[in-house]
Amino acid sequence: MTGRDGGRKAEQGAGRPTVRDVAREAGVSLATVDRVLNERPGVRKVTAKRVADAMARLGYQRDMAAANLSKRRHYRMAFLLAEGTNSFMHMLRDAVGNTASFTSMDRIDLRTVLVPPFDGPALAAALDALDPEEIDGVAVVATDSPEVRDAIARLSARGVYVLTLVSDAPTSMRARFVGIDNVVAGRTAAGLLGRFCPAPGRICIVMGSALLRDHVERRLGFETVIAREYPHLSCLPPIEGRDDAETVGRLLSAQLKAEPGIAGIYNLGAGNRGIVRALEERAAGPRIPVVVHELTPYARSALISGVFDAVINQDAGHEIRSAVRILKALIDGRPTFDAQESICIDIYMRDNLP
Repeated sequence: MTGRDGGRKAEQGAGRPTVRDVAREAGVSLATVDRVLNERPGVRKVTAKRVADAMARLGYQRDMAAANLSKRRHYRMAFLLAEGTNSFMHMLRDAVGNTASFTSMDRIDLRTVLVPPFDGPALAAALDALDPEEIDGVAVVATDSPEVRDAIARLSARGVYVLTLVSDAPTSMRARFVGIDNVVAGRTAAGLLGRFCPAPGRICIVMGSALLRDHVERRLGFETVIAREYPHLSCLPPIEGRDDAETVGRLLSAQLKAEPGIAGIYNLGAGNRGIVRALEERAAGPRIPVVVHELTPYARSALISGVFDAVINQDAGHEIRSAVRILKALIDGRPTFDAQESICIDIYMRDNLP
């Protein structure tokens, strides 16, 4: 290579371009390059463009780890999770704590804020209470309600990156969703339960709330596959158990008594203890296959004992770590490795428990 490009390459040598190379190429001082990189005032637009063009020509890539270390930058993130007895929410809380134990070395501070479940106004108030001076990014298990969508928009407008976690609010101003494809999860549950139920009958569906997007999407995927591929089965109107074991047990017991032809049970939310209790209280009859979500300790025990047939799981630890990586990338203005952040659907039966 000859000419100006060849000379530039010879000057740089085999190493990566440096800020000195950028300053020399743009014809500006090192201080000006530093101002442009850190978006500080005092640089004319035409000069900033010269610096940006020089970086593009040289293929300059900033070392964000070194830059953040030199600025002693802290990343401050909050996780808004549902309080209560939901075992999967407890698993998410534990995952935040476990992740925080090693992200602190990278100057990433994590904290958890607990809010009442299924309460859009309370969740919106918790989002509004976050101070942009103290928080850089938020991951929230969203209720898909107008109040929450508006609160996400307000927080985003104040410069805080917002992710939805586990349950999405797709029409909001959130930056990303971290979680499984819940329509596919519901379809998977239908494929399993359809195979477990060869005789005609009705399927009992237990959900937490129609306010949760993940529950609505799971039900949609489930009912679509049952109707299309298993015409010998039909779905009863869903029970809304509010993810509470006592409520689930009471409502399911009543449905089992009122509908003697129930061939299978699909719990797409929490409250699995209530499923077991209702089956234990049921009068004698043929065994009812059961498919549930989330491999909690109680669901594991029910699989081992043979009460549950399959558990559809999402990795809580992966979701929390993914949310942290994505928020950090958004704050730094860097791309993410999407393959790493894809959350898989796992199917567990008694024979393949980890």
